[in-house]
Formats: sequence, C-alpha cells, structure tokens
Amino acid sequence: QCQLSGLWRNEQDSLMEILAVRDDGDFQGKYLTRITLAGSCTCASPLKGAQQQPSEGGWPTFAFTVLWDKFSNASTAFAGQCFMDAGRKETPTTTWLLHKAVGSLEEDWKATR
Repeated sequence: QCQLSGLWRNEQDSLMEILAVRDDGDFQGKYLTRITLAGSCTCASPLKGAQQQPSEGGWPTFAFTVLWDKFSNASTAFAGQCFMDAGRKETPTTTWLLHKAVGSLEEDWKATR
C-alpha cells in the first residue's frame, strides 16, 4: 500500500509535503508550486486533506485542498489515488480544480480551471 506521508515532486516540479497521515485518514502539509520556487516568494501554502482507508490490498483514494493565500486569492481542490508499480515505486495521481476570486457573480463562469 502507498504511504502518502513524505515529500513529493510532480511533473511540473512543484513540491508537496504531507506530514503523517493519522489513523482516521486526516493529514496536513504544505505545497510549493514551481512558480513560487522559481520566483522571489518561496511561499509554502497550507494543505489539508483526508485519505480513504484502503481495503486489504487496495489502493487508497484521497482528497486535499490548498489555499494559495500567500500569493494569490485562490484555492485548489485535488482528488486522486495512490498506486505502486511493479518496481514498488509509489505514485499518487490527482485531478484538480482551481477557483480564483472574481469581482462579481457574473464573472464566476471564468473563475474555475
């Protein structure tokens, strides 16, 4: 089974650190995007989530949010699953939605990527 705790780097060179996953599946950590790592603001954004307790031999699903409050008025929700390949390499995969603050209800249509 995959262990989500630890330091992860994605294909965009962003870093995510997940602290220990509690017995109930809750976890916290921090996320550093490639943009902040390359720029003048190396700002870690808070990450909070939960991991589904996997069945015996199953691959756990999880979800977490990141609040980009240090450099952007936006939030991202991630959902995914952790896998282990034949070489025993752990790989979490995710899909994400980012919602950026807009000035009015009429502009809400363009707020989510």
